[in-house]
Amino acid sequence: MELDYEKLGFKCGLECHQQLEGKKLFCSCPTLNSDGEPDIRVERKLRAVAGETGDVDIAAEFEMSKKRKFIYEADSADVCLVETDEEPPHEMNKTALETALKISLLLNARIVDEIQVMRKTVVDGSNVSGFQRTALVAMDGFIETPDGKVGIPTICLEEEAAQKIGEEIDFVRYRLDRLGIPLIEIATDTSIKSPEHAKEVAAHIGMILRSVENVKRGLGTIRQDVNISIEKGARTEIKGFQDLKSIPKVIEFEVKRQLEAIKQGKKLSKEVRKAEPDFTTSFLRPLPGAARLYPETDCMPVKIDKSYLEGLIKSLPKLLTQKVEEFEKKYELPKGTGKEIIGTDFEHLVEELKLEPLIVANAIINTPNEIKRKLQTKDFEEILSYYAHGKIAKEAIADLLEKKASGQKIDLEQFKPVSHEDLEKEIKKIIKEKPGLNASAYMGLLMAKYRGKVDGKIIMEILRKFANI
Repeated sequence: MELDYEKLGFKCGLECHQQLEGKKLFCSCPTLNSDGEPDIRVERKLRAVAGETGDVDIAAEFEMSKKRKFIYEADSADVCLVETDEEPPHEMNKTALETALKISLLLNARIVDEIQVMRKTVVDGSNVSGFQRTALVAMDGFIETPDGKVGIPTICLEEEAAQKIGEEIDFVRYRLDRLGIPLIEIATDTSIKSPEHAKEVAAHIGMILRSVENVKRGLGTIRQDVNISIEKGARTEIKGFQDLKSIPKVIEFEVKRQLEAIKQGKKLSKEVRKAEPDFTTSFLRPLPGAARLYPETDCMPVKIDKSYLEGLIKSLPKLLTQKVEEFEKKYELPKGTGKEIIGTDFEHLVEELKLEPLIVANAIINTPNEIKRKLQTKDFEEILSYYAHGKIAKEAIADLLEKKASGQKIDLEQFKPVSHEDLEKEIKKIIKEKPGLNASAYMGLLMAKYRGKVDGKIIMEILRKFANI
């Protein structure tokens, strides 16, 4: 069923959460997810408190009603008393704040004059204290997309939550190494027009985040929450997206779920739902509201000096899209290639081996990630140097990188380039011995013998010349 999102009164906004590098937001512990054996264990039961409005948040009440015990484990080398809520927070991490300010400026946002830290009630156990510290950094930003301008009403700097590692009916177990990592939260307005537009906006914000130093990279360091609603439906916040590609599919499912509920006369409530691996959604808890916020009295406000801000504006980095464009132009690479190799060992390999840039680019891009993870710079240098010195054909590079990654012994004789003259002789011989085969059959025989030694296009050209196919 094709959906007309405009007629449905579709409204959609994103919340993008990005971890930052360096130290934690309110202490000097490292920002890493440790795999060390835990030597700290803390048990807590959390209670919700009233926010500034005097009310207790509905989502906090829901979590508290479960009456669960929370068990926290940690490696003492990676956490301190701040994470266990036995010591007040230290001064806000200045490097993290500066990174958040740079990102805000790249998002065309207005930096607030004074940053006030607030407490956001969280009693699902993911924060030992029962609240998350969060600070509004900037407002009224925007990005331009092919489908129109999308507003960025708020940008916040906050603490990352603890990592859940297991749960039963009456308790949840968390790991504390992640708790307190600086997290920048970017919230869009509801001007996103369709599921595909939502993916496009998330990708654009991700590009801006990757343009700035001190931003974490890799799986689990960035996540998106999607808020959607339709006419006669209810606002729903969806968490847990695996990747950008899943965003349109999950949004489409949620819209259809609400349409079906409306058709059946059911009353929909505002709620938080989880994005499942099969692109469906499942209920998590009621949607939280303003009642969850109240001032953090242990953190001093941070004033943003005008001259400091002017200096930041002058030193803003180029956007990744601009860097990629310049990169491709410098090395005469096809459009779209640069974004896959910028930040890799590409430039070092080109300069060290004096190779054609596209050869090096293809070697990096065409190597699957599971193989690439097992290779070091010296491995790429070794295999590409064989090609640079004429010891192997270009077609052997991928096979040799795979062998290197798996620890196999490399026999260069197996990949020695074949001369055009020898190739012609072999092709004539096969045609004479097996006349009348089709092109695919001849190619199968020849590639079995010359895989990694010669380009298949060259074989096909010679076949056409002598076999009339």
